[in-house]
Amino acid sequence: MKNLVLFLFLYPLLTYSQNDLLSGVDIPVAKEKVNSAFKALKIVNLESTKLAAKGDLYFVVAHRFGSIQDGFEGFYGLDNANTQIKFIYGVADGLHVSAARNQLAYDFAAKYALLPQIKGGFPVTIVGFNSLSINNTLKESVYPELKFENRLTYVAQLLISRKFTEKLSLEVVPTFFHENFVENEAQSNSQYAIGFGGRYKFAKRWSLNIDYAAHLNRASNSIYNNPLSIGFDLETGGHVFQMHFTNSQGIDEAGYLARTTGDWSKGDVFFGFNLSRVF
Repeated sequence: MKNLVLFLFLYPLLTYSQNDLLSGVDIPVAKEKVNSAFKALKIVNLESTKLAAKGDLYFVVAHRFGSIQDGFEGFYGLDNANTQIKFIYGVADGLHVSAARNQLAYDFAAKYALLPQIKGGFPVTIVGFNSLSINNTLKESVYPELKFENRLTYVAQLLISRKFTEKLSLEVVPTFFHENFVENEAQSNSQYAIGFGGRYKFAKRWSLNIDYAAHLNRASNSIYNNPLSIGFDLETGGHVFQMHFTNSQGIDEAGYLARTTGDWSKGDVFFGFNLSRVF
């Protein structure tokens, strides 16, 4: 009984002493990652910093109608469309791979997380992206000595995004790409670009998305333009349906970076959409 009374008397003092000692110890606190800078895997043409989760399989249909400048003769773009079928698989947390085909190119890519944005810590998310494109538009009838390797284009990008608020996210994309064959002799095979993109959520399910890529060493006599795209994302039950206007009918990286033919100032733009299903 005496021992019990002594324990009850000393317990508050022991507890206070323990708390006092712990107050001088720095206990590690798990840093919280900032998620969902973008809801879709792409902004419009540019890749976003979102990745497929481990084990997820995406089936993506990306479609670009012909130029609305075609008028009634081309049924305002409906007669000359380009459609990409794409599969994306989450190999591991922070890594997915993809394979795609459209009328203009075959495309294989890998996307991988490097650094996350941390609340109160590291200010941006950094993701790497690499792709290999096989140009399907080069014809042996035009280039009799054409070899398979002439069709290849290699793309390397850093995707750097920051989620500023629940509504606003921005991204910058330094880019290097190498075309094994260029039709314009004045154009260097190794080329550089920098992309800019953003998302602004203006309603519960809707966001405005814009992206642009500035080519940094395009030949002065080139017939191609920088791609500018404007569109809307609609979130529907865990999926995102993207609708947009762009001056690039090419969907793969090599297509929109190197061979964008449309011109916004002339109304030469293409309506398109990206539709995905996750399994």
